Amino acid sequence: MVGQEHVLRALINALDNDRLHHAYLFTGTRGVGKTTVARIFAKSLNCETGVTSNPCGECSACREIDEGRFIDLIEVDAASRTKVEDTRELLENVQYAPTRGRFKVYLIDEVHMLSTHSFNALLKTLEEPPPHVKFLLATTDPQKLPVTILSRCLQFNLKRMSPEMIVGHLEHVLSEEGVKFDQAALAMIAEGADGSMRDALSLLDQAIAYGGGKLVEDEVRAMLGTIDRSYVFRLLQGLADNDAMSVLETINGLAMQGVDFSAVLAELVSQLHKLALTQIAPQAIEGTADQETLTSLAQKISPEDLQLYYQIGLIGRRDLPFAPELRSGFEMVLLRMLAFRPDSAVGQLVGKSAAPAGKTTTTPQRVAATMASSAPAPVERSATVESQPVKPVNPGSSKWHDVVEQLGLKGMAYQLAANSNMLGREGNVIRLALSPQHASLRSKAMEQRLQDALNKFYGEQIKLEFVSGVDAQQTPAGIQQKKAEDRQQAAVDEINTDPNVQRIREVFDAQVVTDSVRPVE
Repeated sequence: MVGQEHVLRALINALDNDRLHHAYLFTGTRGVGKTTVARIFAKSLNCETGVTSNPCGECSACREIDEGRFIDLIEVDAASRTKVEDTRELLENVQYAPTRGRFKVYLIDEVHMLSTHSFNALLKTLEEPPPHVKFLLATTDPQKLPVTILSRCLQFNLKRMSPEMIVGHLEHVLSEEGVKFDQAALAMIAEGADGSMRDALSLLDQAIAYGGGKLVEDEVRAMLGTIDRSYVFRLLQGLADNDAMSVLETINGLAMQGVDFSAVLAELVSQLHKLALTQIAPQAIEGTADQETLTSLAQKISPEDLQLYYQIGLIGRRDLPFAPELRSGFEMVLLRMLAFRPDSAVGQLVGKSAAPAGKTTTTPQRVAATMASSAPAPVERSATVESQPVKPVNPGSSKWHDVVEQLGLKGMAYQLAANSNMLGREGNVIRLALSPQHASLRSKAMEQRLQDALNKFYGEQIKLEFVSGVDAQQTPAGIQQKKAEDRQQAAVDEINTDPNVQRIREVFDAQVVTDSVRPVE
C-alpha cells in the first residue's frame, strides 16, 4: 500500500484498539489500491490468529482470501449488478452468521453504479447491521452516492500516486526480480501511469516484454509513443537564443518522426513549468534526470519570458485544433513566442525612441508581457509630459489659478481656493465665486487661512467676499481636472490606436484595461 499511510494508520489503530465500524468506504482514482486495502482489511478481520493489524498470511483464511475463495468474503461488482433484485438477493443472507470466518464481509466495488432502489435496499441493512457483518465499499465517484449512505460509512480517500512514489516502488519490484533498468525509462512509465500504481505495474510488464527482459529508455519511449525530450529542450534553446531557424529545423525533425504536435506542445508547456520552478525553487528538481539541462536553460531565459511563453503555450493548446494542420499551428505558437519577446522583437516593433515632448511613449516590455494574457490584466501606459513651470505672476494678476498655486496652501484651505473663481477686485476687496457643490468647504477658519495667505501674497490687507453659483469647470480645480482628463484620454486613445497593440489584442484575444492606463506627469 504505497503512499496511503494516512488510510493505513487509521485502520491499524481501529484494529489494534478494537474500535471497528460496520461500514467503510474507500474512494480514489483507478489503480490506487481501494480493492487491495479492502481485501487486506478482510484478512485482518478473519485471520485465525485473531483480529489484528498484521494478518499472518499463512492460515487458511488468509490464503483463501488471497486466492479469492473465502466463503465469508462476498465480492460484488456493482457495475454488473445494478438491479434492485440483485441487491436484495445479495443481502437476504446477511442475517445468518458467517460459515467459517469471524465476520461476514461484503466487498462492493464501484458502489456508485447501484440504482436508486438498490441503494434503498442497502440502506436498510446499513441502518441496523448485524454485529457479524462488515461492509467494505469502493468507488471512484463518491459524489454519486446518496448522502444517506455516506453518513453511515467511515470514508477514506486514497491519494493519487506521485511519480516519485511510483518510481520508488517500481525500483523495488525490479530489484527483487533482478531486472536491469534505466532510471529515465522508469520516469516515463511513472508519468504514463498518471497517478495509478496498477497502471504503472501494467506498463512495467508491457515494457519488460517489449524490451526482452530489460528496460531501456529508447525502447520504453517507442512503446509509450512519448516525445523525445531532447527535441523539446532544443526548442527551448532556440527560444533562449532567439533563433527562429533553429526552432524551425527542430520542428522539421519532429515532423520526420511523425509525432503528435499537440503532445509536443503539452510537453513543451510542462517543461516551461519546470523551468519556472527551477528559477524560483531549484531544490524542486534535484535528483531528476533533466536537472542539468533545466538548470542551464533556466539561466538563459528570463522569468518574464518564461511566463509569457507559458501563457502563449496554454492559449496555443486551446487553439491548436482550429489550425489548418497541427504542424503549422504548432509552428505559429513557437513563432508567436519569438515575435512577442518583451526584450527583443516587440521592442523592435514598437520602437524604443523617446517621444517628442507632450507625447506619450509605449513601454513595449510592459505592453507585451501584459497583453499576452488572454485574461484581462492591467496594462500600464508610460507617458512623458514636458513639465512647464508656473511663471510668477504680479500681485495684481487676474489669473486666479496662477495665484492659488503660489499661495502655499494645503488641505481644505487649498481646496477652498482651488474650487473658487475670482470675479474681480475693488480696492482691497476680492470677490470669489464658490461652486455650490463645494460650499461645505467654507468655514471661518478656512476663510481666515486663505485671507492670511492673500495678505502675504499681495503685501497688503485683503478682505474676501464669497458668492455662489460659479461653474465648477471654470475654477482652478476644474481646469486642473480637465487637463488631467485630457492627458488620460490622449494616453488611452494612443494605446488603443497603436498598431502593435492592436495586433497583440487580435492575436491573443486580449483587452486593454483603460482604468490601468496612467500618464506620467
